[in-house]
Amino acid sequence: MGGPGIAALASALADLVLPRTCAGCGIAGWVLCPRCAPLLAEPRTASPRRFPWGFPPTVAAGAYAGPVRPAVIAFKERGRAELAVPLGAALALAVAAVVSAVPGPRRPVVLVPVPSSRQALRSRGRDHVRELTARAVVELRTAGVVASEARLLRRRGRARDSAGLSAAQRRANLAGTFEPAPGPPAHPRRALLVLVDDVVTTGATLTEAAAVLAPLECVGDAPVLAAVVAATPRADPERRPGTRLPVIGKRPENVPRRPLDRLSGPAQGD
Repeated sequence: MGGPGIAALASALADLVLPRTCAGCGIAGWVLCPRCAPLLAEPRTASPRRFPWGFPPTVAAGAYAGPVRPAVIAFKERGRAELAVPLGAALALAVAAVVSAVPGPRRPVVLVPVPSSRQALRSRGRDHVRELTARAVVELRTAGVVASEARLLRRRGRARDSAGLSAAQRRANLAGTFEPAPGPPAHPRRALLVLVDDVVTTGATLTEAAAVLAPLECVGDAPVLAAVVAATPRADPERRPGTRLPVIGKRPENVPRRPLDRLSGPAQGD
């Protein structure tokens, strides 16, 4: 029996032992049920409550609330690896939304996964952000987008667990955490760089990572962008679903090479 046959048999046996349930609401028979899955198809701009200076223009596929939250946690912390397919598709949707706001001809898109800490990799036994990134690249290519992945960042030092820290404490904790990965960038020049992560909460991680990417010559005249599966919702009575993303302009020439641009309007979570 070939590889695909073995995989199908293993999946069937797993279903007998651990029947599939929706990771969002627990209903049997689904990885994500028809009621929960659409919650990850509502692109919106991610706006942390205390907006950090340098936070990159960021789009989330859904809100990190309701059924989305347990679904992300199930994938990230509880070994529900099959969720890489729907969550990766959600990430691809967020990437497509944020790059669509950049004017001019279509450019190649390079997804840059936020690297996990060594401690997180040891405890989970896998790099869940890279799993999402790989799936998102597949989805984007299927949709006709010239997309690839590049590991342009690496961790240095050792940041403590951010649980329970305030927004300011998270930023201080992450300062100097990232640095450019060694070696020349293996991706097209003038490509749109899109940082990708699972969730954005305070924005500290994306802000720190974007600040490291911004000086790279490959960035060109566009800001570093970001896309995530979900973002912590922010109460804002002016936000309305279905509104178009504002245009992301060129990076100003008379300011430091940092990601100063932001998405400031409603769309369509470190």
